[in-house]
Amino acid sequence: MARVQADKLREATDGHDGTWVAHPGLVAVAMEEFDKVMKGPNQIDKKREDVHVTAEDLLAVPDGTITEAGLRTNISVSLQYMESWFRGSGCVPINNLMEDAATVEISRSQIWQWIRHPKGILADGRKVTVELFRQLEAEELEKIKKAIGEQQYASRPFDKAARLLDEIITSEQFVEFLTLPAYKYLD
Repeated sequence: MARVQADKLREATDGHDGTWVAHPGLVAVAMEEFDKVMKGPNQIDKKREDVHVTAEDLLAVPDGTITEAGLRTNISVSLQYMESWFRGSGCVPINNLMEDAATVEISRSQIWQWIRHPKGILADGRKVTVELFRQLEAEELEKIKKAIGEQQYASRPFDKAARLLDEIITSEQFVEFLTLPAYKYLD
């Protein structure tokens, strides 16, 4: 909860007039942080003199480093969310954050693109490939199994989540929305 509070306070301090929350239960938390900062209905008069953004900045393809840890996080979050989705939960606590389908859309899209893009190279020089994805996916599933125990793991649809993630990552065509192919995995 502290991370949510800090994030909402940062947004309000940055000049946002409102925010998004992953669950209705977080509305009061967000409101409390915004009420600390906002004295009226908006902050249109708050100018960020410390921020200078040009049209070129907005259009520039960002540079950045792809790390193995980042790739693993994308895989793990995708697996955990999809497993929960198969059990009927659309908003899931993962790594102390409330995650929803949008998080997984970003995660799986990055993996799919990194595999296909010439700059999809990890900081250590390895190319992100289907083989590397599958290796790390298997390792992340093992970590999840160790964290929750074999019995709990076996009783939950992690196998479906892994099959779905593999399907959408290895598809030649980008899958428009992850839940579209997911429906065929429902019982």
